[in-house]
Amino acid sequence: MNRTFGNLPTGAPVQLYTIGIGRVKAAVTDLGATLVSLWVDGVDVVLGYDDVSGYLTNDGFLGAVVGRNANRIQLSRFPLGDEMVQLTPNEKANNLHSGPDCWNTRLWQVAQVTENAIALTLDSPHGDQGFPGTARITVTYTIENDALTVAYDALSDADTVFNLTNHAYFNLAGQDATDKAMDQVLTVNADFFNPDDEENIPTGECRMVEDTPFDFRSPKALGRDIGADYEPLHLQGGYDHNFVIKANPCAVLTDPVSGRTMTVTTDCPGVQIYTANFLEVIGKGGIPYPKRSGVCLETQFAPNSVNQPQWPQPFVKAGVPYHSETKFQF
Repeated sequence: MNRTFGNLPTGAPVQLYTIGIGRVKAAVTDLGATLVSLWVDGVDVVLGYDDVSGYLTNDGFLGAVVGRNANRIQLSRFPLGDEMVQLTPNEKANNLHSGPDCWNTRLWQVAQVTENAIALTLDSPHGDQGFPGTARITVTYTIENDALTVAYDALSDADTVFNLTNHAYFNLAGQDATDKAMDQVLTVNADFFNPDDEENIPTGECRMVEDTPFDFRSPKALGRDIGADYEPLHLQGGYDHNFVIKANPCAVLTDPVSGRTMTVTTDCPGVQIYTANFLEVIGKGGIPYPKRSGVCLETQFAPNSVNQPQWPQPFVKAGVPYHSETKFQF
């Protein structure tokens, strides 16, 4: 099922597609291949906007597909072969989510839509955002067995970077229960996390979570230790860090009141936990989303991994298909 979601400033129409026929349903727009709503037993559990205008100024990247590189690249540059690739800075000297011309404000093409799935494609020319290679990217949302799977496929005619994620903000109490977001209980299957510097760039250290506020190996409320006297939390105003995934499921999120639970599995090496430390927007239904109204579980390669050769790398060779999947099971 689809309906008109609004129009771009050019007048081009934007559509909103609803998939799923069971307990779990999702709404996806062709503007940015963005996840607008995710209903579980009738409760919308992701933050978003009511129409196109919100997504055109989507500074918080609510529900956005992010690429070619998710998160930050220090000094907006990285080595690739014998060359230094230069990107456009958009956060001081650094590059965030691939720069100012982000995929979430582009109109994607709907390649296929069924009752339970939608596939959207984007053609990215050589030099797009500064990245080498002419590429085609496909993002497929599928609902099956009470789970939403997000699959990413891409192919480039030159060596490039593919590090794609979805930037959904989850609140399993419901997108309108903003004061309950930090009560959600999180488990993360990770022994190590990456501390950041004052510009949110990982320092290169892999620090053990043991005996720190970053130890989510046993379930605990997101807000329990968020105000602890611990430098990585102070620098970012909360959690905004990559956790090194040990095994799947990489994360489990639970609303303690309803018992609603989401289990996350992925083939990515890391998951960025972000507690919406700087969010301040008006969302769906006119609901104010203040900071810490939700949590992002962004499965990806670590931020700035392109400049940390000792870490898993997001580089993809010319002509070699890229594929990644993340499943959110309810």
